[in-house]
Amino acid sequence: MTNRLLLARVALPLMVACAGPAALQSAALAPRTVTVGILAINDFHGAIEPPKQSVIAPDGKGGSAQVPAGGAAWLASAVRILRGQYANSATVTAGDLISASQLASSIYLDEPTIGVANRIGIDFSAVGNHEFDRGRQELLRMQRGGCKQYTPRKPCQVERFTGARFKFLAASTITENGKPLFPAFGIKSYGQGARKVTVGFIGLTLKGTTDLVSPGGIKGLVFRDEARTINALVPQLKAKGADAVVVLIHQGGQQDKPTDPNSCSGFSGEIAPILDQLDPRVDVVVSGHTHRAYVCDYGQINPAHPVLLTSAGNYGTMLTDIALEIDPAANTVVAKRARNLIVQSQAYVGSRGPIPLSPYYPVYAPDKAVAAYVQLYVDAAKAFAQRPAGHLAAPAAGAALGQLIADAQLDATRAAGAQIALMNPFGVRAPIVPATDGSVKFADIYAAQPFANTLVTQSFSGAELKAALEQGFDENGPYQALIPSAGLTYGYDMSRPAGDRVVDLRFNGQPIDPAATYRVTTNSFLAQGGDSFTLLARQKDGVIGVSDLDALEAWLKGADLRAVPEAVRAVEVKP
Repeated sequence: MTNRLLLARVALPLMVACAGPAALQSAALAPRTVTVGILAINDFHGAIEPPKQSVIAPDGKGGSAQVPAGGAAWLASAVRILRGQYANSATVTAGDLISASQLASSIYLDEPTIGVANRIGIDFSAVGNHEFDRGRQELLRMQRGGCKQYTPRKPCQVERFTGARFKFLAASTITENGKPLFPAFGIKSYGQGARKVTVGFIGLTLKGTTDLVSPGGIKGLVFRDEARTINALVPQLKAKGADAVVVLIHQGGQQDKPTDPNSCSGFSGEIAPILDQLDPRVDVVVSGHTHRAYVCDYGQINPAHPVLLTSAGNYGTMLTDIALEIDPAANTVVAKRARNLIVQSQAYVGSRGPIPLSPYYPVYAPDKAVAAYVQLYVDAAKAFAQRPAGHLAAPAAGAALGQLIADAQLDATRAAGAQIALMNPFGVRAPIVPATDGSVKFADIYAAQPFANTLVTQSFSGAELKAALEQGFDENGPYQALIPSAGLTYGYDMSRPAGDRVVDLRFNGQPIDPAATYRVTTNSFLAQGGDSFTLLARQKDGVIGVSDLDALEAWLKGADLRAVPEAVRAVEVKP
């Protein structure tokens, strides 16, 4: 279904009785509504440099264009230009602002990402699941500032970190004292007197955060139901004078027309049942998590819940422009519209060749101050980024890269008895594109695996191994086939009932013996039950090994030119 623009203006009723001609003319020219612009991003993931990613979008000729986009300096320019079109505005994010970040941000604990957000002028940021990757105390430091060390990496290496000047919002994240970890909502007011309008912002993450984050980092926290949390807060915001209610939620969906970021065709996803339960006084939902772009007039899907739903993809490649027309006399939103703008930045070379600038979309000039700030950290990280990390015979992406990583992890843990290694596909964050001579830099492998996990080798029976693989195809979270190392193969048949979808599971060509014991390596995220693979967290004999990055680097350096595995080891079986 195609998003339709809602009416942006409401007719002005004529003034009556005893008003002179000048008064009538003045009243006729005065708008009845007040416009508030909301500028939104989601899933930025510390992409302070251009992420070498493109947006597929219409080319205006019935086809599609590949548009290179992103980078903090270019995003800052887009925000500044768009903000200049509104007398009243707010700039917000729907979570995962930090973590799973680029090298120049991640090795400095995402302090530069917070610095960029401060310079762009973020007002409110919902807390996403990745905000908890380094644990609760480190996330609190992101808000408050300071140089106290909560992680293996030392903070404040480039400058003293003063914290976020914007507010994190975490309405559904409840601490041991029964209160939210961060404020549940924020409020902004514009204008004065009869023309004053107020917008309330509720921020929260998805209830399933416990399955997506290492348990040690969120110990003691509870993630409550999203819809119930929002609905309980709407009356409070209305009581505080909110004319409009905007939800920033780190949960989302997807459409079936990925070549149009302003479409809502065939919309589905885990955000939908949340929207179907919302108080109808919620006007806008800015979403994220799925890294998909869409603009939806959800009232066309469910007329009882006519909310405007948006998502700007990921990595700052797009910026959502939302306009609310608020009637200050009626204290309500009378019209709303949204569009995703592509932040076209720099041409780049991807895994399939050059991606030039597109003539179909404007190119933003980088903001000089933000560019200089980012360069400060890029320069500081160069010693890490440019270090040689081996050689690769061809570009590696997707399942092929996952298999390469699994092979590396198996090789690194054979001393612990490892026979099999499993890699989570969502943990592979970027392709590795070697130079023309096959050389790979540390920055390349870091972009592919930015989580700093360690390797854990555990014992599983064949039956337990199959049950763990089945969790990738159950109804708890998105489907994902764990990627195996060489020697393990399996199929999955989605026409079969959940719990019985893994078929033809083999090790070295022989069927897995349910009663036999196998030594299996995973990263520490999976070994703690991450990505809903809870059965991988129940073993007692785990041996902790090297980091996933050390394993991959050693594997790439262990051959003159490491080949990329081609044969797919986990294959969907069609009935």
